[in-house]
Amino acid sequence: MFLIDTDILVFILRGNRSVLATLKEKEPFPKAISMISYGELLHGAEKSENPRQNTANVRQLIEVFPVIGITRGVMETYASLKADLSRKGQVLDDFDLIIAASALMLDYCLVTNNVKRFGRIPDLRLENWARR
Repeated sequence: MFLIDTDILVFILRGNRSVLATLKEKEPFPKAISMISYGELLHGAEKSENPRQNTANVRQLIEVFPVIGITRGVMETYASLKADLSRKGQVLDDFDLIIAASALMLDYCLVTNNVKRFGRIPDLRLENWARR
């Protein structure tokens, strides 16, 4: 299973050839998005020059990819990750940590263009579909 991060979803919405080609290759494998990514996409659509059309595009996207909710298990994993990173003097955005916690808890591979940022999280499997 793949959890697709917000930046890759934006590439999909913009028709990025590399990402779309990899998406097609990975067609047989289940994919989902985090509730956080859904919110980030809606926020981007609302502040865009064409909010109505972009919001419709986001809603169409979630018809293709199921949205993973934020559960107690996700938040417990998030809390542990945040504490571990804090002890190491490393900071990650809370939304990114929740997305990573979702992938870890569900044993999904996180698909992101932010491999360097997410790479600091132990045991998190990563793929970057924007770079082939």
